[in-house]
Amino acid sequence: MKQVLQNLKDGSTEAIEIPCPNVVVGQLLIRTNRSLISAGTERMMVDFGKANPIDKARQQPDKVRMVLEKIKTDGLMPTIDAVRNKLDQPLPLGYCNVGVVLETGRGVTGFEIGDRIASNGKHAEVVSVPVNLCAHIPDAVSNDEAAFTVLGAIALQGIRLVQPTLGEAVVVTGLGLIGQLTVQLLRAHGCRVLGIDFDAARLALAKSFGAEVVNLGAGEDPVSAAERFSRGRGVDAVIVTAATKSSEPMHQAALMCRKRGRIVLVGVTGLELSRDDFFKKELTFQVSASYGPGRYDPNYEEKGQDYPVGFVRWTEQRNLEAVLDMMASGRLDVKPLISHRFNLDQTEAAYAVVGGSEPSMGILLEYPSVLEKPDAQVRTATVRLATNAQTKTRVAISKTPSVAFVGSGNYATGVLIPAFKDAGAKLATVASSAGVSGVHAGKKYGFDETTTDTASLFSDPKVDALVITTRHNSHAQLVLQALAAGKHVFVEKPLCLTLDELAEIEAAARTPIVMVGFNRRFAPQVQKVKSLLAAVQGPKAFVMTVNAGVIPADHWAQDAEVGGGRIIGEACHFIDLLRFLAGVRIVSHHVAKMDTLTNDSASISLGFEDGSIGTVHYLANGSKAFPKERLEVFAAGRVLQLDNFRKLHGFGWPGFNKMNLWRQDKGQKACAAAFIKAIAQGGPAPIPFDEIVEVARVSIEVAGAV
Repeated sequence: MKQVLQNLKDGSTEAIEIPCPNVVVGQLLIRTNRSLISAGTERMMVDFGKANPIDKARQQPDKVRMVLEKIKTDGLMPTIDAVRNKLDQPLPLGYCNVGVVLETGRGVTGFEIGDRIASNGKHAEVVSVPVNLCAHIPDAVSNDEAAFTVLGAIALQGIRLVQPTLGEAVVVTGLGLIGQLTVQLLRAHGCRVLGIDFDAARLALAKSFGAEVVNLGAGEDPVSAAERFSRGRGVDAVIVTAATKSSEPMHQAALMCRKRGRIVLVGVTGLELSRDDFFKKELTFQVSASYGPGRYDPNYEEKGQDYPVGFVRWTEQRNLEAVLDMMASGRLDVKPLISHRFNLDQTEAAYAVVGGSEPSMGILLEYPSVLEKPDAQVRTATVRLATNAQTKTRVAISKTPSVAFVGSGNYATGVLIPAFKDAGAKLATVASSAGVSGVHAGKKYGFDETTTDTASLFSDPKVDALVITTRHNSHAQLVLQALAAGKHVFVEKPLCLTLDELAEIEAAARTPIVMVGFNRRFAPQVQKVKSLLAAVQGPKAFVMTVNAGVIPADHWAQDAEVGGGRIIGEACHFIDLLRFLAGVRIVSHHVAKMDTLTNDSASISLGFEDGSIGTVHYLANGSKAFPKERLEVFAAGRVLQLDNFRKLHGFGWPGFNKMNLWRQDKGQKACAAAFIKAIAQGGPAPIPFDEIVEVARVSIEVAGAV
């Protein structure tokens, strides 16, 4: 199937062949017949992509600060690599989709195959959309009209925040698509509406919908016009749907309003607000969050947990339904808003209109005819990428091991895949859930094919080993599937989330190599520390300080069911590192936690079989200016200190003073190379399996105590 993707480096947009997504729990698989280009939002994305690096930086000052902080801790070159990798990833466009249900995911109720659906799906022939972001299309509403549903919901949510009453005077600043929809919905509420814009054609359209208008392009004064429109009282509310860097619309909105008037920002403007404007009139100002309650709430959007209607009457989904009802009754007319139509194959021409000077409003993309049920072509989940793909069956151990990646997120594409490629692995297949990132990784690194059908990898005779880089809650099951299929498996930490899962993996592990991506033990400076400690008799003391930084409480890694929390998901790295340096079993552990909402700041004490002790300070409440990772080793009157895997200093070590690197090396390449070498040569696992199990058990038990 094809999907519209944008290149963030140069702003180019095209429809790319990608694997069809599979339906997942709580989602609908939809075959698209229409999608609407949101001219305002998508033009901003196109303009950003076309901007030079300096202008991109100016538009995202917060990201610039993050880059500068990363340079301080990780060094210049790793930061440049990370930024390039981020900008290199294609961006799926679109969020106004109309189509027919092909499949329903487990747990979905109220939808059936063949239903016509409006959703926030992307510009793609097939989309998988969470059920709470979908709504049935009434028979009286055409596919063309239904494509405006999501934009209508955005307009409606802005109106709900304004809370208009019958007869109130409301200004709409900016008469693009959302502005025109806002005008109509306000009129349906019984409001008097004043529309403001520079474009005469848009003003004429708003006038046809019942609004009075102000032509900024003709030099008309919006504040004076609003004064007359409100009969000298000041307008009751202003909804700003414009897209501009200027703060002038907000200043004008404040001047137009009566005392205790309401201002809601739906569009994007400058926000250099004057306190005096708002103070004297006691104005209220609010920014509207897209389609309504539930937006950006993972429990609502991803997990399908609806809000009780008695407490939250209008959610995202119920706003979508309300807009469709308005269309069905004829009170919302979107047909005059359609200015262009393009077939999916004409994507470049469509976006030339979006980014050009030609007047436009609603730009529809039309797709091939809709099928009631998925056919073989639609459900083909694999896309061939390489012309020299090998098809011969491989033996379990080959001179050039063939690997398949399950997952192609930022870490996989930025670090692990290039590490495995440098190690000489044959890159066979890369699987991703939605298909887009898999196509990008596949083309960039030379995989034979990309797929969304992860299950096919376990039975593929061409694949010797699987590399798992998915979300943490899927690791255990994927490892067990790989072992059952006789495949070697490399899983990015953690191995699993529960002791029951660990017991299953222990019972299943036989001949294939099971390896966790504990790369830090392979770092060159850690290897040097290990060699220095080999000559030391007696116990040692290890202090690992991890300045982990804050991540939001609603991030998936913080979710106990999905990510397992940061102690299991990240602190396991450092438990393994101390286990490696000690070289003996962990015989005791204790944790002291800080009382925080996210439980991701703790001090973990480890006791080792030889009397050595170790402490991992995993802290999320520090400054980013401080080194992210610092290791200190105290032994036999000597000290070793490693900062951020760049600077290693020895104090009191005969013959050793320092080992500094030009760029940070956390051992990812050496870790991947050791795994590939073990498969190719039939040697032992680079990390003994009993150590992997030991670290997993300690990490899970420590996390349970937190």
